[in-house]
Parts: sequence; structure tokens; C-alpha cells
Amino acid sequence: MYKYRSLEAWKHAHAAVIAVLRATDEKRQPKTWALFDQLRRAAVSVEANIVEGYALGTTPLYQRHLRIAVGSAAEAESLVRVAIEVEYLSDSIGKDLERQLGNALRTLIGLVRKRSSPFLERVP
Repeated sequence: MYKYRSLEAWKHAHAAVIAVLRATDEKRQPKTWALFDQLRRAAVSVEANIVEGYALGTTPLYQRHLRIAVGSAAEAESLVRVAIEVEYLSDSIGKDLERQLGNALRTLIGLVRKRSSPFLERVP
């Protein structure tokens, strides 16, 4: 049942979600709460959708969940950029999160393309 753990996309997503949760946990204050809450939800959604799609066991559902994970990874990456620019996250922590989320996003896009989905052909 845990074969999804062998997927590179899951490994990158898992590392990214752990990093996001750790980076935002100590810094949650009233002014950062909304942004960090959305960032955490988006990051968790990446890993959760990979696992859920894999567990459902059908190609169309798996592809659908992978696409949702791509969207969540892009959302999380964008929110990290916002958090850096409004100085809720330091440059070094933010860039590390961007790198990890970017790795997850690129790997997911590759996995979706490998599964022959024309939807992401235009995504770099």
C-alpha cells in the first residue's frame, strides 16, 4: 500500500511539506496567520493529492489528483514568494522553501507528462 513512497514526486512533496510546516510553525503570529495557514494547507495538499490519487487506483483519478497537486505546489511556491517580500520569512528560509517546492513541482509536471496528459504541455 505504501508504494507511493517510492515516487520521486512524493519524496519531494514530503520534504517540502515538512520544511513548510517547520518554517511557519514558530513564526505564526496574528499578522502572519492567514498567509501561513494558506501556505501550510497548499503544501499539505501537494503530498495528500499524490497519495490519494495513487490509492484510488485508476489512471483518470490518479491524473486528476496529480494535476491538483501541481496547482497546489504552484500556489505554495507563490505564497512563499509573497511571505519573503512582506518579510514574514527570511530570504534564506524562503529560498530554501522555494527550492523544495520547485523540485516537487517540476517532478510532478514530469510525472503528469509521463502519463501522457496534454494539459501540461505548455508548462515549462
